[in-house]
Amino acid sequence: MESHEVLRRAFAKTSPKAVASDLGVSLSLVYKWAEHQSEDGSGSRNPLDRLLKIVELSGDTGIVEWLCQQSGGYFVRNPKSSCQKGFEVLPATNEIVGQFSVLLQQISEAALDHSISTQEAKEIRECWDKLKSYTEGFVRCCEEGDYDQMMHIPKPSEGPARYPVKR
Repeated sequence: MESHEVLRRAFAKTSPKAVASDLGVSLSLVYKWAEHQSEDGSGSRNPLDRLLKIVELSGDTGIVEWLCQQSGGYFVRNPKSSCQKGFEVLPATNEIVGQFSVLLQQISEAALDHSISTQEAKEIRECWDKLKSYTEGFVRCCEEGDYDQMMHIPKPSEGPARYPVKR
């Protein structure tokens, strides 16, 4: 989905006039943000495109992480995918099941004393995020019909990998 489409959908749930007023910009600018930016002058570079450019230039996903947190969520990067033919599904499936088992064991051990410390919660979060990222990579390879790329996605036990922002 294009950024202007995301904004158009959001503006359908609120008043563009209220958005313009609260942001201190003109109503026409808000409407332009929700149009495709073209060479003939329609549309305008919107806040989403500008934020994406800052993330691309800095290579830092802190902006995205902050937005997710402010919206009640948590950012987990999807692994890079350029699937090629050749990898068997079973080892990747076993890795997912095994790492999920590790996560459940970590949760159980942390909860033994009927409380979870800040450090335990942090470790559970890191384990969960690594597992989500690995599993997303597996799903993407399934969608693309190949599993060779799974060999290049770091296993949750190996830690997360940083990939460049994909547009």
